[in-house]
Amino acid sequence: MQLSKSEEELMNILWKQKKAFMKDLLDAYPEPKPATTTIATLLKRMADKKFIDYTTHGRSREYFPLVKKKDYFSKHVNGLIKNFFNDSASQFASFFTQETNLSKEELEELKKLIDSEILKK
Repeated sequence: MQLSKSEEELMNILWKQKKAFMKDLLDAYPEPKPATTTIATLLKRMADKKFIDYTTHGRSREYFPLVKKKDYFSKHVNGLIKNFFNDSASQFASFFTQETNLSKEELEELKKLIDSEILKK
């Protein structure tokens, strides 16, 4: 299951804060801030999808993520590779390195990462 763009935006805030009350989440949004009811609806949908949960403190709820950011984006990227690059990581890497205007330094850093992974195998 995936998050909508607005849910993903809220989830990013929650990943950064680790735990947050409604007020904390609203404060983290740039202007113009969404309505409290909008955030409440997003939180309900995200809880229904099992991405977040909450603990109750009196009449307030403290929200926290159930899914790690790394796990969510790993699944996302793997789906992208499967659906758009014929399940070929090398096709994805080729596209990524050619189409993203990476600097020489960034390409060298990627090469170091790949070389490091090769050594681990």
